[in-house]
Amino acid sequence: MPLSMNREVFITCAITGSGGTQDRSPHVPRSPEQIANSAIAAAKAGAAVVHCHVRDPQTGKPSRDLALYREVTDRIRDSATDVVLNLTAGMGGDIIFGDVENPFPTREGTDMVGATERVAHVAECLPEICTLDCGTMNFAEADYVMTNTPGMLTAMGTMMTKLGVKPEIEAFDTGHLWYAKQLVADGVLDSPALVQLCMGVPWGAPDDLNTFMAMVNNVPDDWTFSAFGLGRNQMAYVAASVLAGGHVRVGLEDNLWLDKGVLAENWQLVERAGTIIENMGARVIGPAQVREKLGLVKRAAK
Repeated sequence: MPLSMNREVFITCAITGSGGTQDRSPHVPRSPEQIANSAIAAAKAGAAVVHCHVRDPQTGKPSRDLALYREVTDRIRDSATDVVLNLTAGMGGDIIFGDVENPFPTREGTDMVGATERVAHVAECLPEICTLDCGTMNFAEADYVMTNTPGMLTAMGTMMTKLGVKPEIEAFDTGHLWYAKQLVADGVLDSPALVQLCMGVPWGAPDDLNTFMAMVNNVPDDWTFSAFGLGRNQMAYVAASVLAGGHVRVGLEDNLWLDKGVLAENWQLVERAGTIIENMGARVIGPAQVREKLGLVKRAAK
């Protein structure tokens, strides 16, 4: 398949994530104020979309606290900076098994809740986009499984569609993209869909270019895709995704470093991505153009 470079590119900035990075860099935001301020700075640097998790302000550990999501949402919407808000819906599907001989009972950190609770903050805050992790996966640690069954995804996807919030399908492996197409075929998700190709997350799709292009070639022609790579390959995937016809994601959720030995801030990663995009001869587009492209409706501050 010949490459068709994207000339009109939007940047998503993944602000903080849910990984254990809070003590590895002072720039990883914890409190709602810090998360919102980092998102606003990223938007001013050129991010059209900000993808937000929330954390316990004291410990920095990932949280599903609805009040924290409400505060982040309100702070971003009340600012003078226009940006498309994308909230995670990936929390609440975590199983940490016991040892290999005694998998039950599960260990501390297990967080399994129902579909309605997993989408409660989306229903409350009504972002323009929310994520839908489109499959179950062994996720880095020895006994941790990110759990998203077909039944759970059907229920969550149906709720998102009824709320008028556009799901961003997170495809961590080829089968996740396969099932995403089934959700569209079943009428659970609207078409054309939005998909994020997540490369190099252990133990999903490796971040080699052959696997990446296999993923790209399985995205329907009328869908919109974006992609990211972890760590040192983050900026390489900015170039790769644009060249393959997609959009880009950067941010501290996926990479803490600006250069070797230099810890990044979100706005710096966005700024560097923008430079790469423009040096390739493409143009960075803003939130208004993203809304038009994806059929989004801007939500007003409460």
